[in-house]
Amino acid sequence: MRRTATPGTAACGVSRAPGGCQQGVEGVAVAVDSSTRPSLTLSGKPMSASLKDVRALSRQMVGHFVANVAPCGTLPGDAISDDATAVTRVCLEFAASMLDGQDLPGKMKRVEHAAAEWAREGVPIDAIHHSIHEGFKIGLDLVMANAPLEDDYRNLVDGAKTLLEILDMITSAVSMAYVRELRAVVGEHHTAVHTLTSALLGGHSTSTMARECGIAIAESYAVLAVAIPPHQDERNPALDGKVVARRKLRRVQAELATRCGDRALSLLSVDGGTILIPTDDADDDALDTLVAQLTHAAQVGITATMVQATPAQIPDAADQAHELLDMVQRLQCVAGLYRFDELALEYQLTRPGPGREYLGALLDALDEHPELLETLQRHIGNNLNRQRTARVLHVHTNTVDYRLKRIGQLTGFDPSQPSGLWYLRSALVARTYRS
Repeated sequence: MRRTATPGTAACGVSRAPGGCQQGVEGVAVAVDSSTRPSLTLSGKPMSASLKDVRALSRQMVGHFVANVAPCGTLPGDAISDDATAVTRVCLEFAASMLDGQDLPGKMKRVEHAAAEWAREGVPIDAIHHSIHEGFKIGLDLVMANAPLEDDYRNLVDGAKTLLEILDMITSAVSMAYVRELRAVVGEHHTAVHTLTSALLGGHSTSTMARECGIAIAESYAVLAVAIPPHQDERNPALDGKVVARRKLRRVQAELATRCGDRALSLLSVDGGTILIPTDDADDDALDTLVAQLTHAAQVGITATMVQATPAQIPDAADQAHELLDMVQRLQCVAGLYRFDELALEYQLTRPGPGREYLGALLDALDEHPELLETLQRHIGNNLNRQRTARVLHVHTNTVDYRLKRIGQLTGFDPSQPSGLWYLRSALVARTYRS
């Protein structure tokens, strides 16, 4: 079983000899042994035999991680069932191939990709390493299950597990320091882009920063105010809500980058924010499609409002877009993209004055009937779709019809008539701002 270091290659796997090496961090060359390894056996059988059922074994290992590695138990379900299980399967395939004397360096690309995603999502690196080493312990138990001598087997396993525990502590400490420094370096570019976006939103000069970021300032932008509601798993007490929220945000950011490249500028948090998209890159249909794509990526219904503006007009346009977004949320409208010209009248109704006060008082007759007021809000927010309103309220459509009729009787405005509906919708807008 023991493999000695080849000449010119340190036992730790680090060498500075030319050829057969790849340049590592800060000029350190990492040895790459591309020679054919002998197939390892134990008691006359391939040592990899007990690792061949990678699908069943990967599920068993991930179940062990969830039960025994504390941070793993708080990760969202898709991170466990998809990412962790797939990567564990890849690692098992890689380990089996190495024991069989075959190098499969391509397998590591999948592991590297997953590690990069976990770093962006804030999954603790010590949890990752603890899981890796727990997996090695399980694998070692399986590989050595047929050791010829019980005493040798126990000594060998105990010594190997001790070495793995030491490796666990060392790699966790080194990796955490490395990632902390890597984030600081990589973060410089993101900081520059965020600074450019903040400058545009603040109305400051951006020419120098744009050159530093390598991003051209467009002649005009679609300024989107975006609301991202919580994912249902964020409220699950058994999961780490912060990790769930960061995964949601990462999916949105990745989708935005895929659809718009680096032309789209954004300041987003897990709750939403502002996106600036050059108008040359997106017509009206494209923007509707983009919001739908972001909704699909986030796995929650995203609501956005849009105002067009030149770079100099962006600060006022962003304020206006977020005021529109606030109004749309107050009206409990369905998720989607709303433009200023679609809501200009409602927006004007939010401005202080006697008209807003009068309209806001039209629904006072419903104060003693909260179910009627909720029905009116839901019905208008659902674009007058009776079936959808009934589903949301968990009532029959006949109940919706009856409540709408009662609203007309109490307020004097029939929601089944265009003029009555106009007044009731205006009254809802004004009412939310009256206080």
